[in-house]
Amino acid sequence: MDPEKTIHSQQLYDPSEGSILSEQDQCLELLYDYNQTRPTQREKRAELLRQMLAECGEGCWIEPPFYANWGGKNLHFGKGIYANFGLTCVDDTHIYVGDYTMFGPHCILATAGHPILPELREKALQYNLPVHIGRNCWLGAGVIVLPGVSIGDNTVIGAGSVVSRDIPANVVAAGSPCRVLRPIGEHDREFFCRDRRIDWDALARIIE
Repeated sequence: MDPEKTIHSQQLYDPSEGSILSEQDQCLELLYDYNQTRPTQREKRAELLRQMLAECGEGCWIEPPFYANWGGKNLHFGKGIYANFGLTCVDDTHIYVGDYTMFGPHCILATAGHPILPELREKALQYNLPVHIGRNCWLGAGVIVLPGVSIGDNTVIGAGSVVSRDIPANVVAAGSPCRVLRPIGEHDREFFCRDRRIDWDALARIIE
């Protein structure tokens, strides 16, 4: 059995098959090392991420503890991505995340599922569907993204949301199940949070 073909086939398979577990264990060794690093070992963390992830863009940062079924082997992260504490990636197949996207604490990106039919589920069979998250998105604390879901560029997902279906670009969405609340627009050029106005003159010194 070719583990790579099997886990990415989008068909039912046995995840406990020996060749799959053997390859998975090797990935988890690196993940263990990453989570044992000290806060000041930034260069070591950056180097480990480059080894662990399928793609790791410049300036990508994941705060430990970081959890991933395959140690990040199937994660494709663009540049400037930041993930706060407790990111969980069920990366049994590919997860794609665009540049500058941010994750609040304890977000879950899940690609793995199990059949509804009890006779199949008791055999612990599994299938995997890829997840796509666009560029410059923000997922608040505790967001759960389910298998096969896509989220468009620039979109904000409210804390605690369960994203069970695709969400388009340039919107604010929240809830369980997650749904679009409104587009991102002119209001957001004036206010950064509720009635708090953006001081563009003050920001000019920061974002020039």
